[in-house]
This record gives sequence, structure tokens and C-alpha cells, in this order.
Amino acid sequence: MDQAEVLLIGGRAGVGKTAVGWEVSARLRVAMVAHCVIEGDFMGQAHPAPEGDPRRRKIAERNLTALWSNYTELGYRRLIYTQTVSVLAENEGMFRRAMGADVRVVRVVLTASDATARERLSGRERGSELERELEGSARKARLLEEQAPLDTVRVATDGRTVVDIAREVVRATGWLAGISG
Repeated sequence: MDQAEVLLIGGRAGVGKTAVGWEVSARLRVAMVAHCVIEGDFMGQAHPAPEGDPRRRKIAERNLTALWSNYTELGYRRLIYTQTVSVLAENEGMFRRAMGADVRVVRVVLTASDATARERLSGRERGSELERELEGSARKARLLEEQAPLDTVRVATDGRTVVDIAREVVRATGWLAGISG
């Protein structure tokens, strides 16, 4: 396989993107499917560069390009990339520039109710960040609902296990086609 492929896992804060990304990776490892994983939130963490600042986008793209270059040099062609709004059409150019114009893009948005997101975020956020995270999560959920491209696969996470959700996400990629499991 020479064509690069990227699985973009997006969704509001508290939906389980990181946990699902790692479980997708575990399923692929068992099936001996070569891949790499990047937590997109870390690609642009530089301060000062508030959300929406063009510097954050620029550094994220540069970091993705550098990492992908390292992975492809070692023969990798599949990437799992988790980040809240990675699935939006406005971000596709970054992946095409970093991974090649012919990269196959699979978009998955994980969804959760406000109550589920609140419960999950309350368990992970401490101190002054909880209310900001809750507000941002609701805002991003609306944005993703309104702007995710039509080919985006939506996967509900409320009341489901990470294993079950990951199974559905892997199915959307087609990466295990012809492999039992």
C-alpha cells in the first residue's frame, strides 16, 4: 500500500476521542495492521497562541508534517489522528500538505449528550478549567453538527463501551477488510 490514509477522530470535549483512538490502535495491532497515532491537541500547544490564533495552526501543521515524514521514512502509511475539529473541511488542506495530495481521509465524529459530556469532564477536569471546558464542549458540538462534511461518519458514545465504539470506528476505515476479528 503506497497511498497514505488518515482516520480523523473528532468530537466535543468529553466524548472519548483519545480513549477510542487508542482502542482503535489496539484493534489494529492485534490484526497486525501497521499504523501510527497522533494526539492532535498536542501539535499546536504553544503559548501565547490562543485558540484560533494562526500561529497555532501553523505550528500544528509543521509538527504534523515533521512527524509524518518520520513515520513514512519508516514505511508507515496509516495515521489515526484525534483532535476535536480535525474532521472539518477547513482542516483537510493541512493533511493534504503534510501527508500528500492523494491522502485518503476518513472522518469520524464521536457524539455525546450534554449530560454525558458533563459527567466525563467532571471526572477529569479539576479546578478552574471545568466550566470553560463545558462551555467549549457545547460550542464545539454545535460547530461539528453544523459544519462536518457530509461524508463524516457519526458514532454515538452515550452508554457504550470504548471497545464497542472503536469496533464501529475501525469498520468505517475498511482497514480490517478481509481480516477476521
